[in-house]
Amino acid sequence: MDPIAHPVADGEDAAEAAVRSRLRAAVVDVAPIFGFTVSYALTHRLTVALVLAMAAAAGVCVYRVVRGDSVWRALAVLGLVCVQGTLAAKTGQATDFFLPNLVMHSVGALASAVLLLLGWPPMGLVVGLITKERTAWRRCTVRRRAFIKGNLVILAASLAMLAIQLPLYLSGQAVALGTADAFGPPVLALSALLGWRVYRRALGDHLCATNDRTNTGTSLPLERTLP
Repeated sequence: MDPIAHPVADGEDAAEAAVRSRLRAAVVDVAPIFGFTVSYALTHRLTVALVLAMAAAAGVCVYRVVRGDSVWRALAVLGLVCVQGTLAAKTGQATDFFLPNLVMHSVGALASAVLLLLGWPPMGLVVGLITKERTAWRRCTVRRRAFIKGNLVILAASLAMLAIQLPLYLSGQAVALGTADAFGPPVLALSALLGWRVYRRALGDHLCATNDRTNTGTSLPLERTLP
């Protein structure tokens, strides 16, 4: 194997590792949603559900910090639950606890669709940051198309989740919406892993020897496909 191909090869390994890490993190992140949904289903009392959701969010925050995760990431989860709880408390509607997530999913799906139409698949942008090649992958038609195919899997999963969540929100079915929302992060993380597999399969044995001097300052190949 050409030694100068190692940085990008290692970067692609790091990209897959990041996807797997996100899948594991998604299981932890749903604790506040799970706590809110179960408690509301059992008591039908919004206050009790909000207290348990906040307690679960605080627990997730502490757990992440103890494990050495980013403090900002841990605080972001806690902050999101605070926003959800405040919104639900002000409106008195349990379904509004899930509104911030629903809005973020909708905006993310719309942005992803637009970027795909413009030929800028978000998967490629993220992988480019991890491999340090930035947007140089766009110079390879084969790789760009592979990213688009992989990203379509993620977009399809997002749209499927929205197709389930939106009717539940509009009909005021808080428990069913909470159940769907709890499955959301793991489903999207799994779709990202599947999308990565689709990308690698679409790439096949293709090798791209184009160098990117602009972004890295050194002559590095854009791609080294791993077996």
